[in-house]
Amino acid sequence: MFKLEIELKRGHNLAVRDRGGSSDPYVKIKLGNKDVFRSKTIHKNLNPLWDERTTVIMDSLSEPLHVKVFDYDFAFQDDFMGSAYLNVESLEQQRSIPVTLVLKDPQYPDQDLGTVELAVTLTPKESPIEERRDSMQQQSMRLSEMHRKSQLWRGIVSISLIEGRNLTPMDPNGLSDPYVKFRLGHQKYRSKCVPKTLSPQWREKFDMHLFDEKGGVLEITVWDKDTGRRDDLIGRCQLDLSALAKEQTHHLEVPLEESRGHIVLLVTLTASAHVSISDLSVAPLDDPQEHREILERYGLRQSFSNLKDVGIVQIKVMRAEGLMAADVTGKSDPFCVLELNNDRLQTHTVYKNLNPEWNKVFTFNVKDIHSLLELTVFDEDRDRSADFLGKVAIPLLHIRNGEQKSYTLKNKELTGPTKGVIYLVIDVVYNTVKAALKTVVPAEPKYIEEEPKVSKQLLQQNFNRVKRFIMVLISYGTYINSCFEWESAPRSIISFLLFVVVVWNFELYMVPLALLLLLVWNYIFSSSRETGDMSMEAMFEWEDEEEDKEDKDSEPKGFMDKLYAIQDVFISVQNALDEAASYGERIKNTFNWTVPFLSWLAITAFCLATVLLYLLPLRYLVLAWGVNKFTKKLRNPYLIDNNEVLDFLSRVPSDVQVMQYRELRVDPGQSPNKRRRTNLS
Repeated sequence: MFKLEIELKRGHNLAVRDRGGSSDPYVKIKLGNKDVFRSKTIHKNLNPLWDERTTVIMDSLSEPLHVKVFDYDFAFQDDFMGSAYLNVESLEQQRSIPVTLVLKDPQYPDQDLGTVELAVTLTPKESPIEERRDSMQQQSMRLSEMHRKSQLWRGIVSISLIEGRNLTPMDPNGLSDPYVKFRLGHQKYRSKCVPKTLSPQWREKFDMHLFDEKGGVLEITVWDKDTGRRDDLIGRCQLDLSALAKEQTHHLEVPLEESRGHIVLLVTLTASAHVSISDLSVAPLDDPQEHREILERYGLRQSFSNLKDVGIVQIKVMRAEGLMAADVTGKSDPFCVLELNNDRLQTHTVYKNLNPEWNKVFTFNVKDIHSLLELTVFDEDRDRSADFLGKVAIPLLHIRNGEQKSYTLKNKELTGPTKGVIYLVIDVVYNTVKAALKTVVPAEPKYIEEEPKVSKQLLQQNFNRVKRFIMVLISYGTYINSCFEWESAPRSIISFLLFVVVVWNFELYMVPLALLLLLVWNYIFSSSRETGDMSMEAMFEWEDEEEDKEDKDSEPKGFMDKLYAIQDVFISVQNALDEAASYGERIKNTFNWTVPFLSWLAITAFCLATVLLYLLPLRYLVLAWGVNKFTKKLRNPYLIDNNEVLDFLSRVPSDVQVMQYRELRVDPGQSPNKRRRTNLS
């Protein structure tokens, strides 16, 4: 066994692959069929300076290293810039040797593609398996500390995408269907598409993290949506965040490179929110003094200071048991990834273990109490992307502070159990007033969302959800119609008298009052939460979905192009059914006390509405609403409109989400691999 230490120094006179006469090069090193190293990307440079190091463990010197250089492309496939082979057998051992590799392209052997400079050191490494495993674990602990530091962000970039001006037309009708993509490091965001315009109004707001105190480069690309074909690039630009002053809002009109038009942005750089990774011995909420300070920070006296800082959540990731074996040795190399909206942290890797102990404490700032804490367990694989082992999703409002709980891991869709149990201790401290105010503003969008896929099962499921909701409305209509038909004389008489009394004495304040009474009625007389969960189970029938198959290179391109239009139609119908069913279920779940915090908030709103409508004439309220509506844009030209009712409903879980967030019961006497899949029919 040998150890090859590689120092990637620089490139010289590399190939031009961008239209601007430059390239964004990075290097990949392969040993056999496995990628063993990838360098960072140096933007707009044909003579890049990488200055990176890596170590490769080799069982044999007969196989050469394959060094490839690529041009990074934000949207399309990266361009090949040349490659070379390093013959390891010819290297002198235990001495640093400078190497200059001449890059070549087999398809164009005479083309000059430049050179890459390395320094390599080859040393023999013969050690038993146990020693190798110990060294890997020691290296893992060192890397975990480095990784911990690299995860913690130093600041937040708040971006408001306002509009585009005078964009380039890409369609035959002289217009475009523009949308915008943002990229900051590994963070991505995509805006909505505005059809048939050269001056789109997006009015979207989102946040990204700064991992470097100096800032970073925000990459912006504008695209034209083209159904049935690859989307067209309208233009691109870059924004150097290090040049912007912090703690103030910048109104920017950024011109597009290599194209006409501007993008109007509002950008604010603020200090980092409270986020940390620590050991169990230094948990913030376990320190009495720090605990008191946190309680004071989120007490009622601080309800109107820094409205974005709603609260804090502390997660103790203790251990897991009975995980799935992902390696051929019957073991796994598990690590946990914790996500709260767009905030993402992860534990170190515990090698060769199905019952790992992490004993780490993660602290996040809570910007929305209705956020979902997602914890996913992966198996680390050096040669490939990490393998999925299990996942749990926990709404913050479902957490009981200080209680150690065991959560059964679920599959990717959160519809059924998989092997393994994870043990967590979670504490949430938040300000109720800030949480209530945050409920009626737009929820934070996700940076990266999976592309929607055509699914026959999902289409059928969404159709059944809409059908169930419509059948409930029909049953209510049938009941009311039966009163008119005098199918039951006592019921019809009571309904008639009630109708006369209500119509004769009707006032507008009775509408929120009736809704208020309905909430109170359900709170007092509704069945227990467990009974509600069981009845919810009876409404759904989950089926195993086949794993998504990767597109084959040999698949006819023309055939795929024909499928794009059909796919868009299916996705539109599928999403429309999902949205219609979700809003109907959210309204129902508000009155069913599915989330007590939201139901109490609805009671508060209905009480206020009842009092206002009772004390003030309707004309005054309508007048105030009209004045506010007409003067809103005059008072704030860059205000992003929203609907408070829809924003409130977006926090209420649909029936599907209720099922996904429901905890699975753990049977301590049953082995995880014998746990039967839950049938939700």
